[in-house]
Amino acid sequence: MAPTPLSRPVQRPARQPDRRSSAEQADVWLERCWQRGWLQRPELHPAALMKAAAGAVGLSDFGLDNGWRGRLERLCEALAQEAALTSLGTTIAYGQLVAALANRLRAAALWQRRPEILEVPIERPIIIVGQMRSGSTRMQRMLACDPGLTFTRFFESWNPLPRRMHKGFDDRIVRGWFALRLASWLNPQFKIIHPASAFAADEEIGIHNIALYGAAFEAQWRIPSFARAGEAADCRTVYEEFRAYLQTIRWLRGDQRDRPWVLKIPQFGQDLRTVLEVFPDARLVVLERDPVSVVGSSASLVHNQMAVQSRSADPLWIGREWLAKTALRKQRIDEGLSRHSGPSVTVDFHEMQLDWRSEMRRVYHSLGMPFTSDVERRMARFAARRSHARLRRHHYDIADFGLCEATIRRALDDAASDPARQVAA
Repeated sequence: MAPTPLSRPVQRPARQPDRRSSAEQADVWLERCWQRGWLQRPELHPAALMKAAAGAVGLSDFGLDNGWRGRLERLCEALAQEAALTSLGTTIAYGQLVAALANRLRAAALWQRRPEILEVPIERPIIIVGQMRSGSTRMQRMLACDPGLTFTRFFESWNPLPRRMHKGFDDRIVRGWFALRLASWLNPQFKIIHPASAFAADEEIGIHNIALYGAAFEAQWRIPSFARAGEAADCRTVYEEFRAYLQTIRWLRGDQRDRPWVLKIPQFGQDLRTVLEVFPDARLVVLERDPVSVVGSSASLVHNQMAVQSRSADPLWIGREWLAKTALRKQRIDEGLSRHSGPSVTVDFHEMQLDWRSEMRRVYHSLGMPFTSDVERRMARFAARRSHARLRRHHYDIADFGLCEATIRRALDDAASDPARQVAA
């Protein structure tokens, strides 16, 4: 007997996989939680952020106001008026700013208890000066292979002070590892653009975040008013505080060895004159790369970051903004170098690609350091790592950002020939 229509098995359509990215899924989930009252919508207002940080840490003294409150106010205003943050972007911004303020609270308390920290020597640092995407991470990690030098690890940059240390357990390591895992889940492409791990040498951009300063914010969010204010500001107190955080990291390590520190943030180029005032005995490794590649790769990185958090990740605006930023930094680097009389060496990106051994040997000679066979072997192991080779998979097209070679070269040539000229964003 043939089955009747009612007795036939029901054929349910196959469930289609969710094609949205992890970031898009997280954004939808957060908005739903806020609408239903399951979670409270984060408030990006200075008073609310400071209250949240104080509640999390159990402290209330943020220390000396060296300009950070004004920067926080400008940043919050720009986030509200310019950034067009998604729900995920709002949550990320809230988390970053509360964490920065919590670090300020911990630092103020520690420096008050242990003022000797601010006497810890930071002598003859090796400062890498170069545009974003000029090979600065490669140079920093090459130099970090040398056991005679020291460097900032990723988890130290973003969390210079632990919440607690108990019998050798340092919560900063766990927090650094978790932050990288979360970032990889939300934005898998970023680990190709900038590979990182908790213990690897990394730029001190997290310390700038604690100062509520710098391009780490500008690379994530569309905040031109904050960027222009930072470009025009006197940043000496930022770098005096930056030095204090380095002293704190060294003190927490208990490292008594007088090893020169390898420092790297692309922001150094924009602020080079001030950096050299705060670190007058610095030795410089100056990086150069074809400006078309610098601007194109920078715009690609910024678009990758901004698209995760903003409804206004306009590639044409990003192209204009980072062309102007690159030109400004070119001007500032040239001016700073003209005032520097200490050891300095210039390294070309392409030459480093062709023969890193010869270039590193030249760097060591210029800085007055021995390039030993042990150091060379360590660098060779780093150069052979898959994470380093992964950078070659970063592809972009400058036309996607409304740029062409002629426009980029003209802007950088103008910056070099006329230091007073400002390139319009």
